[in-house]
Amino acid sequence: MDNKLRVSELHELLNQYNYEYHVLDKPSVPDSEYDRLMQELIKLEEENPELKTADSPTVRVGGQVLEGFQKVEHRIPMLSLGNAFNEQDLRDFDRRARQAVGETVSYVCELKIDGLAVSLMYENGIFVQGSTRGDGTIGEEISVNLKTVRSIPLRLKEPVNIEVRGEVFMPRKSFEKLNAGRLENEEEPFANPRNAAAGSLRQLDPKVAAKRNLDVFIYNIADTSKTNVVSHSDGLNWLEKIGFKTNRERRKCATIDEVIEYVNEWVVKRPELTYDIDGIVIKVDSLDQQEELGFTAKSPRWAIAYKFPAEEVVTKLIDIELSVGRTGVITPTAILEPVLVAGTTVQRASLHNEDLIREKDIKIGDPVVVKKAGDIIPEVVNVLIEQRTGEEIEFHMPTHCPECESELVRLDGEVALRCINPKCPAQIREGLIHFVSRNAMNIDGLGEKVISQLFKEELIVDVADLYKLTKEQVLQLERMGEKSASNLVAAIDASKQNSLEKLLFGLGIRHVGAKAAKTLAQYFETMEKLQHSTKEELTAINEIGEKMADAIVTYFELPEVQELLKELRDYGVNLEYKGPKAISVENSDSYFSGKTIVLTGKLEQLTRNDAKAEIEALGGKVTGSVSKSTDLLIAGEAAGSKLTKAQELNIEIWDEDRLVQELRK
Repeated sequence: MDNKLRVSELHELLNQYNYEYHVLDKPSVPDSEYDRLMQELIKLEEENPELKTADSPTVRVGGQVLEGFQKVEHRIPMLSLGNAFNEQDLRDFDRRARQAVGETVSYVCELKIDGLAVSLMYENGIFVQGSTRGDGTIGEEISVNLKTVRSIPLRLKEPVNIEVRGEVFMPRKSFEKLNAGRLENEEEPFANPRNAAAGSLRQLDPKVAAKRNLDVFIYNIADTSKTNVVSHSDGLNWLEKIGFKTNRERRKCATIDEVIEYVNEWVVKRPELTYDIDGIVIKVDSLDQQEELGFTAKSPRWAIAYKFPAEEVVTKLIDIELSVGRTGVITPTAILEPVLVAGTTVQRASLHNEDLIREKDIKIGDPVVVKKAGDIIPEVVNVLIEQRTGEEIEFHMPTHCPECESELVRLDGEVALRCINPKCPAQIREGLIHFVSRNAMNIDGLGEKVISQLFKEELIVDVADLYKLTKEQVLQLERMGEKSASNLVAAIDASKQNSLEKLLFGLGIRHVGAKAAKTLAQYFETMEKLQHSTKEELTAINEIGEKMADAIVTYFELPEVQELLKELRDYGVNLEYKGPKAISVENSDSYFSGKTIVLTGKLEQLTRNDAKAEIEALGGKVTGSVSKSTDLLIAGEAAGSKLTKAQELNIEIWDEDRLVQELRK
């Protein structure tokens, strides 16, 4: 037989057998037959390299070691979900949905897989790119590692262009086998299957990922506008039809009572699964209703995650340590006898502040109940006072900073004690850790341990010092090899190109979070303009209140801040905004300024997210539903009920051409 024809035949057979085994869980041939055909294909490709394609089944065994992971900007952000912790939260979610879109709302309930969220892109049915969620906007490309996950199809059954989202996880049996091997090799075992899955996908050697037996469930189509599906449940059925693995335990529910019944059912049945879940995801089924409900800044209004009740365990509080945050707040932390909680060993739990310690009557030596809030953050629930021995020690907050010995103060209206010494080493160190973090300058390789080493060795004193680090200096650090040092210096250099809002957030100006930093960067466009802004100019921006404005003005008046910004400028750090421009503070004559606008239908020249960003940058407010307060409707192709409602209310209606014309003025 012709080699090319045989390779094609092997592709088809191996893909089919792989789908039957890993997606349908119904193998039609023994493993030995699959392995024999795989070896035949590997040999043919070795002898005829020109016949190896990007979607060959042989890529699943892993390829060459990677140099590192590239950053990927998600075309459609991967938003997080709002949380529900009890029945009332679910009923409130249902009430809000019905108030917005009408009384008839049905839902789809799905198991919330405890794994790593990924985005998969296909062109003409071929898998071309896979990435992690990252911060929701920027992730890492891990395509090579994802190809080793056998339940991810490399070629779909239809030649479609599609982006899907899913959750990669490690089944419990695979996790137990992996940890048994690590213990045998005297390696640190993984804390839980989620950490093991995440660690596997971030291996630079794809062969390691290939051995970890990862799995996936696909749960969403990123953009349904180019499909014929009209509901989330239809979308999941179609995804199955074209070759994706979805979770079959999902259920369509006509009422919130049925949703609650499903939730209660899985609270009991959860241990029966072969993989970990940490809750239930509830989504409005109708895509039209999803569109009408829209989004908040962080999450969709049409979906919510019910988190299972936290597991509570008893342990002993053996000490209370104090840490100093980047704003000088002194935080007490409980040091616990190690205890297993929700799959991980817990040794520390935040006690937040002195008032909480007094309120819960916590003493050193107490038997305490511990849980993980949202299955993530350890916290002390209460003290088992009846089990006290009388040897417990009362804890008193100090009067001076544990790091620099400066006197602590309690500012008006605040619960926390605070060190206000601007030269406090702990504050400087924490500020540096914040500066390089994901939502700030996002410098790969500069974690807490590396920053602490650099600070301890006096290689850095402030953030500007990062930009004069040399490879030779970095190589002095513990466990820092030639390659790691080169990558770190390159990552620091690359961060110079970040847009202004990343730097603003990284500087840690009091009260200025990531969202406010983006707003300020959009409005002022350059650091210089922001530096010289007045309180009146700042409070003229809707999202900036007096307290934040005062903090900004005070920050930029400090001589040491002015010197820092000069240093950053001299080192080549970008001090300008690179995103869509906002309407200036002085000039509010944009057509969109102060107007409420709704987008509906399919847009051809702009993505929905780009159109929204540009309108909001020009002072408009984009909402998800049409009402009497709507000023303008932008109607793309196949506009539906929103267009009808806008016509009934005599609301101004534009097509996309008119929108683009106005945006480009």
